[in-house]
Amino acid sequence: MNAHQILQIALRASGLNEIPADSGVIVDGDNIHRVLFGVDMEAAEILIAKQLGFDAVITHHPKGGNPMVNLYKVMDNQIDRMVEAGVPINKAQKALEERKGEVDRGLHVGNYDRAVSAAKLLGMPFIAIHTPADIMAETTVQKHLDKRLKGNPKATLKDVIAALEEFPEYKYTLARPKIRVGSEESYAGKVFVAMAGGTGGGKEVAKAYFEAGVGTLVVMHMPEDVIKAVKEQNIGNVIVAGHMASDSIGINKIIEALEHYGLSVTRMSGVIDPNQGDGGR
Repeated sequence: MNAHQILQIALRASGLNEIPADSGVIVDGDNIHRVLFGVDMEAAEILIAKQLGFDAVITHHPKGGNPMVNLYKVMDNQIDRMVEAGVPINKAQKALEERKGEVDRGLHVGNYDRAVSAAKLLGMPFIAIHTPADIMAETTVQKHLDKRLKGNPKATLKDVIAALEEFPEYKYTLARPKIRVGSEESYAGKVFVAMAGGTGGGKEVAKAYFEAGVGTLVVMHMPEDVIKAVKEQNIGNVIVAGHMASDSIGINKIIEALEHYGLSVTRMSGVIDPNQGDGGR
């Protein structure tokens, strides 16, 4: 199997027809049988892969090349997600605009060649699979919460946490789901999962969700300034489900698809094995 075939398997598994701007084959290669897959794979991890005889490295977070520089472009996917929650499309676009610009400027000055040059020198195929895995995480978690909370209009944040921890990724991680705005007794209201779209949309996006009727946002991560702003808004709750665990839910779906086609995949760098935990407990 070659690198492009691996990427196509991930796209099909997530229901995508085109390669997102934050994903792609960074260093091409073929005759791939054994893959090392991690959340953050850079020069050190690529060297480990070479030393251990792996045929390719897959990174979830784009760590070089076009996928890294262009990550901000997939943030427009958040507009569609906000519209699903009831946010008017014009308002969704404006709410996202400031944060999208910040991400663009931040990535523009980054070292996009560090991991790429290491992979090239070592002759190691290097692939980024970001949005496909995030979409699968978002969809999987939303469907599960919808099912578990259905028929319980007075569900609390404690109930949401309990439902999340039915996933082995959330059960085994050292960084368990946490309530960051609200309390265990807070009514959850409409629970909406926002985990895809490159990175968090910022305080204006959170506000737009709440003003559209979302009661609780379930996210992978949220910076302190946004948490502070949401508390001051006092109109919604936030559960930070956990970054590595949430990424692992989507990544494990991708790994299942790759293994179906005969690839041998080893997890590292933040990917929680749903059958064994992360080994830290």
